[in-house]
Amino acid sequence: MANPPPPQPFGKPSLPAGKPGGPTGKSSATSPPSSPAARRGFMVETSAVVIGGIVGLVPALSGLAVFLDPLRRKSSAEKLLRVTTLDALPDDGIPRQFAVIAEHVDAWNRSLEPVGAVYLRRNKGEATPQCLTATCPHAGCFVNYDAPTNSFKCPCHNSTFTVDGQIIEPSPSPRAMDTMECEVKDQEILVKFQNYYTGKTEKVVKE
Repeated sequence: MANPPPPQPFGKPSLPAGKPGGPTGKSSATSPPSSPAARRGFMVETSAVVIGGIVGLVPALSGLAVFLDPLRRKSSAEKLLRVTTLDALPDDGIPRQFAVIAEHVDAWNRSLEPVGAVYLRRNKGEATPQCLTATCPHAGCFVNYDAPTNSFKCPCHNSTFTVDGQIIEPSPSPRAMDTMECEVKDQEILVKFQNYYTGKTEKVVKE
């Protein structure tokens, strides 16, 4: 008759050596996840952190570009520009053409360049002259002052205007010559030069 197995002592049973959690193995609680699903989750979380950081940098970099880029600064053409002196414009009612010079910014270089032309006319005793753009509102050609008829004539399509810019019919121009804001300061004539769309009945500033 076989002898019965010896009784086991009370307490936690021992595990075989070399197994996780055994005397010589590593605890499963500290092991990194090794399943495909766990690895995919780790990559998704890492990618989200990286993309979030890049997206956060975009507004900051855009703001820095606007601050450093002088091309984005307000053009001097939006301000009142000096055209000539009051002494250079007799008060005889005859319109005279003057070039408009504005500051041009190219990267960090600044220069003065012509941006257009205007006709200034001052009647007897007037302190502030009338200002008309030299561009025909029909198709954008430069109009000429015709002294014998005391009128403006466009050489491109024969639009004709009175000395104060009104249309002389028949004329292909859809509107009168465009006036511009003008003022005199310290004996200098200043003009707010603007470009307008041609071919329209309404006077619309180009942005």
